[in-house]
Amino acid sequence: MILNVAARNLIQARVRTGMLSLAIGMVTMALILLMSLSAGINDNLVRGATTMSGGMITVGGFYKQTPTSAAPLVTHIDEVRKVVQENTPNLDYMIDRSRGWGKLISTTGSAQSGLSGIDVAEESHFFDVITLAKESEYKVGGRDEAFGNPRDLAKPDTIMLFVSQAKRLDVTVGDLVTVQIETMGGQTNTVDVTVVAVAKDLGLLSSFAVYLPKSTLRELYKVDDGVGGAVWVYLKEVDESEATMKHLREVFAAKGYRVMDHVESPFFMKFETVQGEDWTGQKIDLTIWRDEVAMLTWVITAFDTVTGALVAVLVVIIAVGIMNSMWNTVRERTREVGTMRAIGMQRGQVALLFLAEAFLLGLFATSMGALFGIALALGIDALHITIPVDAVKFVLLADTLHFKVRPLSVFFAISTLTTVTALSAVWPSIRAAGLRPVIALGYAQ
Repeated sequence: MILNVAARNLIQARVRTGMLSLAIGMVTMALILLMSLSAGINDNLVRGATTMSGGMITVGGFYKQTPTSAAPLVTHIDEVRKVVQENTPNLDYMIDRSRGWGKLISTTGSAQSGLSGIDVAEESHFFDVITLAKESEYKVGGRDEAFGNPRDLAKPDTIMLFVSQAKRLDVTVGDLVTVQIETMGGQTNTVDVTVVAVAKDLGLLSSFAVYLPKSTLRELYKVDDGVGGAVWVYLKEVDESEATMKHLREVFAAKGYRVMDHVESPFFMKFETVQGEDWTGQKIDLTIWRDEVAMLTWVITAFDTVTGALVAVLVVIIAVGIMNSMWNTVRERTREVGTMRAIGMQRGQVALLFLAEAFLLGLFATSMGALFGIALALGIDALHITIPVDAVKFVLLADTLHFKVRPLSVFFAISTLTTVTALSAVWPSIRAAGLRPVIALGYAQ
């Protein structure tokens, strides 16, 4: 009965109900959009990290010929893969990639870049993620169509660039690029490679990565086939990464491998520390995807902080508005309250009636706002809107706007704002329940 009366009262005061519903719905929609954008940034980070920087778990390490040298290499890579294969029950698949750092030189420019050596036969996931760029995206006067085939990396002395590097080098598919590196012995080595594909950027991380065949990278560094850069491990659930990594650390240690202390940073930030340590030979280093992009996780933290602050301000404004509206409602319906009290309605029931109105108002408004927010987020994401400002690309870790709607976020938005709406009506409801019937009945006279 109370819910029926509350719903009737909201319908009768349709103008006020509509205005409050619009305000609450707009806040809900804004919250859904912000949380979806935050989830999209996190999704970009996970995708970029597990495509460009490492797997969900990365089993890498350093090899030192002398106490002052350090190379990001893993000897007997096949044995390391076997240990992972046999001791990861939730394993989806794994790959291994060679690592390096070098200088790319074209006829008109040069750029420093991370070098990844890949085996096309085991890189099905990678080729599902990347998308070829139109020539006009990276070369002035280029044609408005995509050229090349990234699977041509199966051929020796080839290279795949991303748009950002192709722009700096001013090259297109079919051009030659010279790769220059420094070997473990301190010597300079070079090789000429042919650009077989230019892919669209995958956010900030793709600005510092190029791909070559493993054989080409091994030739550059003068290492044999048993040496690799790292084993990238992919699990069925990304949330299992940390627990599985800890388990593998124990397994490798038990099998006699020397395992480095876990440091939450990418491998290239560990060179100075490793070079300063007095040991030689091989040490294994295990990290999860978040460690390999630790320098970027602050973006998500900062965005979530700003989102929380904005939502807090909006919630306070909405709460004050609802409280004022409920005060006005109580004053306008004082005679009605007196009548209800006079016919036997208890104080608790009167208070519950006003709370029910606020609750129904909040539930309706937040549900409508959430539906519009979900539709808008999915619509924007489907349009793949290009971000024109480099600073915004850096913050969003992508070149296009990406929104990801999570059911838990939708539930959080609806439940939180509905609760805030109901709580904002508590004090006015208590005051309404405290009116004496005689005074309330005579209020309008």
